[in-house]
Amino acid sequence: MGAGARVWQEGGMSEEVCRARMPAWADVFNDEMIDFWSGEVLWDQEMARFTTYGVGGRAEAIIFPSGIKELAQLLKGIKRLNIPCRVIGSGSNLLVADQGLPGITLILGKNFAAIELIDEVADKVYVKVEAGCSLGRLLNWCQDQGLSGLEFAAGIPGTVGGALVMNAGVAGWEISQVVTSITVMDENGDYGVKDVAEFHYRYRSWGDQPGGLAVEGVFALQRDDKTAIKERCQALLAKRKARQPKEANCGSFFQNPAQGKTAGQLIEEAGLKGVAVGGAMVSREHANFLVNTGAATAQDLLMLMQLVQNKVKERFGVFLEPEVKMLGFGDKS
Repeated sequence: MGAGARVWQEGGMSEEVCRARMPAWADVFNDEMIDFWSGEVLWDQEMARFTTYGVGGRAEAIIFPSGIKELAQLLKGIKRLNIPCRVIGSGSNLLVADQGLPGITLILGKNFAAIELIDEVADKVYVKVEAGCSLGRLLNWCQDQGLSGLEFAAGIPGTVGGALVMNAGVAGWEISQVVTSITVMDENGDYGVKDVAEFHYRYRSWGDQPGGLAVEGVFALQRDDKTAIKERCQALLAKRKARQPKEANCGSFFQNPAQGKTAGQLIEEAGLKGVAVGGAMVSREHANFLVNTGAATAQDLLMLMQLVQNKVKERFGVFLEPEVKMLGFGDKS
């Protein structure tokens, strides 16, 4: 293997055993990656560790990029080697199949989470944030800096990258209302900055963007009293926690229909609260949450999703589109 290759050893596992569990493409990757990258690889990992649902099969390899340039180098190198690859965030809006994920899974996490105040013009303060930064961490930073505008995101799970792509929001507020530009990277590792007006944002979508990754965003915020910001965040967080289940979940599972009742109202009126498939259940606290009661599989959750969709379609003529992203389910992904 190339001199740059590093073998991550799990739970005291010997290097020999770890190497034996590597996929067929591992030797090529380890031999070639020294040309474009020399970091660590986590081999043969349970994806359940990296999702809020706590389900999912094994990923053949996981890498945590550190910053935009390193991510670009990895994508370019992996594509050249023709290895399957995908990029995810914190796993808070993700359902991974029980059979796991082939190839390399790139996770944008704490090594991809820089926050920088870049400008202040009149009453606007511009803050640049990398995609792997959690919304919770960003809100805490804003409180410390006395910056207002993102309080509505208090309690929304996930990272900045996911929020930008999904246009995360609640109660009339959406992330698109406070972002001014986004750095977008394609599957080849090429990237550039786009003005927010280019995205044509809409409900739970960054519009007509044909794929790509949101790797960094610039937010326009305002100066305000730190205590007032903290109090607003705490009030919204308490309200959210009071309405949401404590079991493992990925937040709201279905998108709200464009008109009429919300997804939660339709599911509840269809009599589905508490309905279960294996270890997966429609939450009794909030019907738009499908929860892992402790022993669910990804297949349980998928089957429960389909049951809910079918029952709501039969009762109301409305097909509920999932908000959660699914990986590893073949044509369902």
